[in-house]
Amino acid sequence: MQPTYRDLLQEVQRFWTPLPDKPEETPEGLLCALWSTACGAPISAERAVSRTAPAQLPTLDTAAYERLIELLERKKAGVPLAHLTERQSFLGVELLAGPAALIPRKETEILGRAALAKIGCIARKRGELLVLDACTGSGNLAAAYAYYEPLARVYASDLSADAVALAKRNIEHLKLAERVDVRLGDLLEPFESAEFIGRCDFLSCNPPYISAAKVKEMHPEISGYEPEAAFNGGVYGVSILMKLVRHAPRFLRPGGWLAFEVGHGQGQGLARQLERNPAFAGVETYADAAGEIRAILAKSRATARA
Repeated sequence: MQPTYRDLLQEVQRFWTPLPDKPEETPEGLLCALWSTACGAPISAERAVSRTAPAQLPTLDTAAYERLIELLERKKAGVPLAHLTERQSFLGVELLAGPAALIPRKETEILGRAALAKIGCIARKRGELLVLDACTGSGNLAAAYAYYEPLARVYASDLSADAVALAKRNIEHLKLAERVDVRLGDLLEPFESAEFIGRCDFLSCNPPYISAAKVKEMHPEISGYEPEAAFNGGVYGVSILMKLVRHAPRFLRPGGWLAFEVGHGQGQGLARQLERNPAFAGVETYADAAGEIRAILAKSRATARA
């Protein structure tokens, strides 16, 4: 006789505690996501949370039960849930996920929400707008911009060919290919042309910002399964951020916005640097529930005419 939902939930509760950077992966969400995936309907943990009642789950036949047990064993072994379901929710958008890119995190939604508010404001004032997203990874930010703002024309880039392939799959999956273009290249190099220089309304980036020393201390579910290039930010963790701040002004139109995510302890120092930077006229910071700055937005200095 197959174990019941309650039996399986108790088993999951014995081995699983949500990681701090994946709070949505509760035992209930984990079980329901894997249950649905085993039945051929893959779903993210966040979407699965609304289906925690057994009556709302697909019927688990013998073959699906065997697949579920296999998935649970792989989860016990440390495989990230999003790699098992191949799904991850980001700002309410259900994305494809996998080992090709960093799994989108809740903390990046702080940047995403702030960016969408600015993008929406620009669209209301100017109409169609040009948005760049560097270090796009799975394309989560780029996809969210185009998904929620129909007037946004989005161009994204990543240094990893595997990440670019996954981002393109996500754009096709969400039927956004007419307004999102994903390119392979280092940071802003794919946009070195007259089409982009000095014409960008909004430029975002979720760069690697973990110091090399701290990479070794990361949870094995992260360090063992997600691409190191997506979180290793060099000796001090800010080398790519510094490069971004140096080069971004060339691409922004007067009054355009730069936006990026920062790691713990980096926000105040970077915000002060931007406040002293003559290329920018205003700086905004966005904090998490604990008061830690996790996203910074800086406005490109406008001309008198702008």
